[in-house]
Amino acid sequence: MAKKDEAEIKGQKDAKASKNASESKVGESKTGQAKAGQPKQAETAPSSNKVAAFFQGTREELGKVVWPGRQQLISESLAVILMVTLSAGIIYFVDNFFSWAATQVFR
Repeated sequence: MAKKDEAEIKGQKDAKASKNASESKVGESKTGQAKAGQPKQAETAPSSNKVAAFFQGTREELGKVVWPGRQQLISESLAVILMVTLSAGIIYFVDNFFSWAATQVFR
């Protein structure tokens, strides 16, 4: 549990740092000087660089993911299966009840 908490705290700090870095870059020109009222224009890059950058970014983000352990995966999967089964059972019985009630009323 402590590892998970530490990873969440680290992830939150990383998110704040990247947000602050992106906010500080808004409105800066290539020389680093801010121009009032002029947004930074997107640089055009060949499509192969965009694809490579996409996969590199995807790999970096997957490295930040905190994957569940075996025990957590099993317990949460069982909880989902149990809740789906209970929900389906409730819907089945409610449906049968209303079917029965409709046949009693409309005979």
